[in-house]
Amino acid sequence: MKKILVIAAHPDDEVLGCGGTLAKYSKKGSKIKIIFLSDGETSRDIKIKNEKILNRQNSAIKALKTLGVKNYVFGNFPDNKFDTVPLLEIVKYIEKEIKNFNPSTIFTHHYNDLNVDHQITSNATMTACRPKNNNNVDLILFFEILSSTEWKISDTKNKFDPNWYEDITSQINLKLKAIKHYKYELKKNPHSRSLETIKALAIFRGSSSGVKFAESFVLGRKI
Repeated sequence: MKKILVIAAHPDDEVLGCGGTLAKYSKKGSKIKIIFLSDGETSRDIKIKNEKILNRQNSAIKALKTLGVKNYVFGNFPDNKFDTVPLLEIVKYIEKEIKNFNPSTIFTHHYNDLNVDHQITSNATMTACRPKNNNNVDLILFFEILSSTEWKISDTKNKFDPNWYEDITSQINLKLKAIKHYKYELKKNPHSRSLETIKALAIFRGSSSGVKFAESFVLGRKI
């Protein structure tokens, strides 16, 4: 994985979904860029949204620094309202970023997710990555987001069923340190967005693949 692009709907998705993997490949010298399509705050409290947006962006910058990632961009698509935007607009935005960065690997959301922004991000990414002569993407991996992916239980046929694992035993502490920068997004145990559960998931995915800690993914495309 020499050039990795992460396409995330909101700041914090990158750490939850593949933070350990990013730290791992950053250490190995991979070039990594993160796209945040939305601020992750606008839909919550319109009265103080500017302050919250800035705080969340600062949290993202600190989290990425912890993971060893310096390249990122913040989009301005409406939080939790991606379904109000023509899909083509999101696709074109992603296409432009892919053209500029020219990644070989892309990480993004799983399509069967409770959050509408996550669903559309996944669909838009796959559309932007349709096979073309000028597209060098040869690996697409879908990640899971706690308290979102596992909550989509109505469609069991297309549930998140991992078939790709990354050993993050040496990076688990960095992942947990990074997510702490999003402290207002963390919940108390037994909520699935708690520190305890984030670590427990890494243990479970590790046990499923024969290592101590792991992040898991669904293979979207491999060329």
